Amino acid sequence: MENNKKKITKWFYWFLFAVAVIIVYKIIDNFSGIGNWIKNFLDVLMPFIIGLLIAYLLYIPSRKIEGIYKKCSKVKFIKKRARGLSIFTVYLIVIVVLIISFIYLLPILSSSIIDLVNNIQGYYNSLVNNINSLPEDSILKNEVVLDVVNSVKNIDLKQYFNLDRLADYAKGVISVAGKVLDFFVAIIVSVYLLLQRKQILEFIKKFCRAVFKERTYRNLGKYFDRTNNIFFNFLAGQLLDGIIIGIITSIAMSIMGVKYAVLLGFMIGIFNLIPYFGAIIAVIIAALITLLTGGLWQAVLMVIVVTILQQIDANIINPKILGNSLKISPLLVIFAVSVGEAYFGFWGMFLSVPIIAVLKLLICDYIEFKNNEKTEKDKKRIK
Repeated sequence: MENNKKKITKWFYWFLFAVAVIIVYKIIDNFSGIGNWIKNFLDVLMPFIIGLLIAYLLYIPSRKIEGIYKKCSKVKFIKKRARGLSIFTVYLIVIVVLIISFIYLLPILSSSIIDLVNNIQGYYNSLVNNINSLPEDSILKNEVVLDVVNSVKNIDLKQYFNLDRLADYAKGVISVAGKVLDFFVAIIVSVYLLLQRKQILEFIKKFCRAVFKERTYRNLGKYFDRTNNIFFNFLAGQLLDGIIIGIITSIAMSIMGVKYAVLLGFMIGIFNLIPYFGAIIAVIIAALITLLTGGLWQAVLMVIVVTILQQIDANIINPKILGNSLKISPLLVIFAVSVGEAYFGFWGMFLSVPIIAVLKLLICDYIEFKNNEKTEKDKKRIK
């Protein structure tokens, strides 16, 4: 009887294994259909993901403003509605900043881009004439410089602004306009997340406590808080740092008389979001444009001034903003950015640093736990 039960159990396991193999085969065989289903599902979730990201970025500012309302206000109405008022205040500030950007910054950037594209050939011809007028033994007439000049000639910026491209951009704008509803859904989701953040966190804590063991639950809570601090400090800090470096470089280049100073400063601020490599790439691009528009000495002066400003940012401003949230070596940062760029492009370069910081935290804690465990075992053996 027992032998029969064992045989039945054995055949049942083999049957389950065969069913699992068939399911895996059908999944692989119909991979494109599953891929489309996943893509459609992610499209449905995208407004909620964007709303979660917005709420995540605005969480700390709204919490601080809520604390100010609670402390400073003696009116019960304001105290009771401090959270709602803080969220309204944060969104109002964001809207005002966006409106100012669209009114003042966007026209300057667009006119600078159009002017640069329309006059790029004239700038190039002027650069070539200046190089040709130099003595034959000039250092600027070597092969490397000439190769750089020829490579600049091959860059056809107008291809991105012809009629076909403009039609594509218009289609893109129409497509974006079609996503307006998703945008409003994302805003509403972010507002509700900020309003009900306490209830949501309490539910997640209760769920984790019910599912996991006490020790696992405590570890999850600990690492959630630490990971959240790393990601928030990095994302918010890098965005703020990019804005600061963009403003001060724009002002410095405007004082030096560099053409397209605001455009170049804006570009440097965006590239500054990428650790290490971003600053280098931005300076190279800015130097090439300044070389075309203002000549060699202005380009050299611009590179010196911007490099000094970036060093001040890297050693004073950035550490003040980010604090000690990312205790990782420059070598590890360069490795993380390189791998992130290779596999995930710009977002990989941007997010690879906090991800590697979290991985380092987990690995270091695991090593420390194992070493302490071995130390305890050694002490018991000695006793």
